[in-house]
Amino acid sequence: MASSTKLFSLTLLFLGLIALSNAQSLSLTYYSKTCPKVEYIVKKETNKIIAVAPTLAAPLLRMHFHDCFVRGCDGSVLINSTTNNQAEKDGFPNLSLRGYGSIDRVKTAVEKECPGVVSCADILALVARDATLALHGPFWPVPLGRRDGRVSIANETLVNLPPPFFNITQLKASFASKNLTAKDLVVLSGSHTIGTSHCSSFTNRLYNFTGRGDSDPSLDPNYAALLRTRCSPTDQTTLVEMDPGSFKTFDEDYYTLVAKRRGLFTSDSALLADAETREYVLRQARTKGSTFLEDFAESMVKMGKIGVLTGSQGEVRRRCAFVN
Repeated sequence: MASSTKLFSLTLLFLGLIALSNAQSLSLTYYSKTCPKVEYIVKKETNKIIAVAPTLAAPLLRMHFHDCFVRGCDGSVLINSTTNNQAEKDGFPNLSLRGYGSIDRVKTAVEKECPGVVSCADILALVARDATLALHGPFWPVPLGRRDGRVSIANETLVNLPPPFFNITQLKASFASKNLTAKDLVVLSGSHTIGTSHCSSFTNRLYNFTGRGDSDPSLDPNYAALLRTRCSPTDQTTLVEMDPGSFKTFDEDYYTLVAKRRGLFTSDSALLADAETREYVLRQARTKGSTFLEDFAESMVKMGKIGVLTGSQGEVRRRCAFVN
């Protein structure tokens, strides 16, 4: 038994070293000779998309997160299902994702300049950055050189993506499994400053929360009452702003809302249930996000290195929805 435990530990260590080595293989100058204009092309196309449809910025940022948390940042979230396999994009947590056509549009523009060179995983990472920047969010350097994965399995989304009803213990464990810290958790949760959510992601907090016809006590009762005017118990279609009033601007307002117990999801309110994450929320609310943009940029670079494929691993997909 002891030897098998030791073997398992050594295997985990080995895999961890491979992941670290792959992450270190990414480079800011990866395409400097093979596709030097890639960042210019991606930014130009992304700006055109967001100018017409600013509400796509949040889904594109979220898509990158959902990609990285399942099999690493390998573009597997973009692969279509086949008759023999249900892919990640058809997993329940991803059914509300939008923006696949935008990624295809950017990929087409890049392919025209540099055919068969830039991976879909790298394009998604760049689009997430540029879409955030287009809504006045921070800039962060995106190390490049990710390869595209060939495997995409819907059921893996259920195991790897933290749902909106997770408590703080579950959230910290989920992030720790990806080598992200409690600080990364509270910082990346700040992405909820942009975008919308379907009522179905939080109506459990509004109706009969404990079986006595009440709402979640961790949610401000006045806000709960307001949300009930927007969402019926069975509403599956209505969209609600996650950061009311500034959901198209990437700012620190999210933390002000969470501090007032007006975070939309259980996972937002959960940030007040831990000393470290609560301190961060209250500090950003008090100082008008004094370090939030800088912290967000740092955590995004870190997240973008999760489980990457590099070198001869994987492939560079010609079309993001299809394995070569």
